[in-house]
Amino acid sequence: MASSPSKAPKQWVQDVKGDLFSCPATDSLAHCISEDCRMGAGIAVIFKKKFGGIKELKNQNKKTGEVAFLKDGDRYVYYLITKKKASDKPTYESLRKSLEAMQDHCLANGVKSVSMPRIGCGLDGLQWEKVSDILENIFGETDIKITVYSL
Repeated sequence: MASSPSKAPKQWVQDVKGDLFSCPATDSLAHCISEDCRMGAGIAVIFKKKFGGIKELKNQNKKTGEVAFLKDGDRYVYYLITKKKASDKPTYESLRKSLEAMQDHCLANGVKSVSMPRIGCGLDGLQWEKVSDILENIFGETDIKITVYSL
């Protein structure tokens, strides 16, 4: 009996145990933030320290469901805007819209690989199984490779 397609390993994504910031320097990066760009907790604090650019991000004036970005050498650092305030929680819909906006930017700018943590699943409390399905639905038909890092 053939296994169900939903049980098959996902070829478009690679799960890696390790430090997100050890990814290849050619990979773009992505993580979730709020519209206020506070980045005061979780992995966002590390992004803030490593890449700065808070004023540039705020000047992009992105809203929930959109994506802001910084250029870091030859790669982009994507800031998925998934909630209004840092104290809010994202929804699967706001995450989906932000990921679609990121996909549009990736396709328009020739981005072929993006590394990210298990977005929305740390302090934001979303379930990885649902987030993984959203990623598959958005990126499954593209040539963009997604690498997900977890410790």
